Amino acid sequence: MTDLSRREALILAAAATVAAATPAAAQSASQTLPTVWDLTHLYPNDAAWDADQRAVEQALPGLAAHKGRLGESAAALRTALQSISDVNKRLLRLIVYSTLKADEDLQVAANQERRDQAQTLASKVGEATAWVNPEVLRLGRPRVEALLQGDPGLAKFRFGLMDTLRQAEHTLDEKGEQLLAAAANPLNGPQAIRNQLVLSDVPWPEIEVAGQKQRLDLQGYTRLRAHADRAERRKVFDTFFGAFRQYESTLGAALSAKVNGDIFAARARNYPTALAAAVDGPHIPEAVYRTLVAEANRGLPILHRYFEVRRRLLGLPDMAYYDIYPPVTKLDAKFDIQNTRRLTIEALKPLGPEYMGTFTQATAQPWVHVYPQKGKANGAYVFGAAYDVHPYMLLNHTDDYNGLSTYAHEWGHAMHTLLAQKAQPFELSGYPTFTAEVASTVNEQLLVAHMVKGAKSKAERLFYLDQVCEMMRATFYRQTMFAEFELAAHEAAEKGEPLSGKRLSAIYYDLLRRYHGPKVQIPEAYAIEWAMPQHFFNYTYYVYQYATSVTAASAFAERILGGGPRERDLYLGALKAGGSDYPVEVLKRAGVDMTTPAPYRAMLTKFSRALDEMEGLIA
Repeated sequence: MTDLSRREALILAAAATVAAATPAAAQSASQTLPTVWDLTHLYPNDAAWDADQRAVEQALPGLAAHKGRLGESAAALRTALQSISDVNKRLLRLIVYSTLKADEDLQVAANQERRDQAQTLASKVGEATAWVNPEVLRLGRPRVEALLQGDPGLAKFRFGLMDTLRQAEHTLDEKGEQLLAAAANPLNGPQAIRNQLVLSDVPWPEIEVAGQKQRLDLQGYTRLRAHADRAERRKVFDTFFGAFRQYESTLGAALSAKVNGDIFAARARNYPTALAAAVDGPHIPEAVYRTLVAEANRGLPILHRYFEVRRRLLGLPDMAYYDIYPPVTKLDAKFDIQNTRRLTIEALKPLGPEYMGTFTQATAQPWVHVYPQKGKANGAYVFGAAYDVHPYMLLNHTDDYNGLSTYAHEWGHAMHTLLAQKAQPFELSGYPTFTAEVASTVNEQLLVAHMVKGAKSKAERLFYLDQVCEMMRATFYRQTMFAEFELAAHEAAEKGEPLSGKRLSAIYYDLLRRYHGPKVQIPEAYAIEWAMPQHFFNYTYYVYQYATSVTAASAFAERILGGGPRERDLYLGALKAGGSDYPVEVLKRAGVDMTTPAPYRAMLTKFSRALDEMEGLIA
């Protein structure tokens, strides 16, 4: 999934109901598929969007009429909250259309301006409703409980109201909330500085690789780091990180400002640390973060064993950091969009008839922009915030296994959206990131298990087993290493220690060496890699959720493949829960308790089993 704004990422789930297809209505897996989305499902044209945007803005002053009246009666509370909810629903539809139109072609200025208009409107909605939480807190729990009991129509607002009361200690008065809302833009300064520097101002070098000149910006480095020739790979790494390191001080100043901004926001809300503030929103116990880090470190010998397997498969005398990315085996198979859909349908059959009926019907609809085109945004994502419509998906499909896996992953998000919306009202359909990536990664894991089972040669089996191992390396260990770096940086700043670029590189270099072990050679210049992930500059304590998600997904995939209808239905129940409860509780009810070491240890046992089989195949 590409990086949406925080608001968009957190409301990824909202989407429209699609009824499960009956066998007679289900679309054939071999039919010709639409490859461009139809945005008229949102608005018939730009003029209709413009009209709705004006209507929403004109509705904002009317929300103030409810101010000071929430506690008058259950009917008054319901009317106010429904009015705000209706505005938010329309706002999200506006955001979806403007985002998709903008990403179709980034060169069309009018569409970029429309996206900016939508984000500006979102800020105005936030300001127009900043009074709500302070007023709910002034009512207090007993009065709110009495109002909830007085009107069954308030049931869908109960969870949100109780969550607001839970965070009473960390909610400011109206003036304070408005001040923090106004501070959001300047606090985003480090993100803008880093992006301007990295995406525009750095004079990235050009080098010759395999006889061709290549520009080594972020995209060029990412593309060339997996080059088959080891000498060329080393040249790519040395040149790229050598150039990047020249901006270590500036990048360090930007990240230091970001970290200190996080600490300011946390302390303004009476949290002891930035970590406590970040995990409290979705009510995730801080122990989940620290258990993740502890269990990843406990499992480092398995990762080090994988690097040795890679060395053997690559036929190298030793292992270096620039040897992590090249494929260890070659797969000649091609997966066009038709075959991609067919294989995904086969792989996901263990999820049962309800899931597959909806999936088969939904994947035949014009909801996806499939192929790359000039000016189109990079990456892949699902945006399902238009509750009364359906989710939309942006892909840049390539006919290789990565394209197949991405398809399965993104449809995991879309199916989560569809199931949650069908089961929940708008107000409870949006799910947080902590559970969002579980649904997508379960699909990935079911897919690779299906491909391993169906492999027809040793090389093909090795390829898919390596996909299992790479998921562990890249999504579990690497993201946990990032999470540990983020924690170390914040904790240093919270102690009053300065965070220079040099200090940040030293912290990161220590982590690189610990996570990759003594047999992987890592030049110190590569430690500037900490400045590559945008997440450090955009969000606060975000990346750990990729590691917890792959862990929970591994547990669910094992339960689904090794269990029966009960295990499958418990998982589907977690998807249908949407945002009706806190994410850790949703997963716990489905049988996976992320507050304990158990799911981490089970996943690392699975990693070890995959290595056993790979070692057996290459012996």
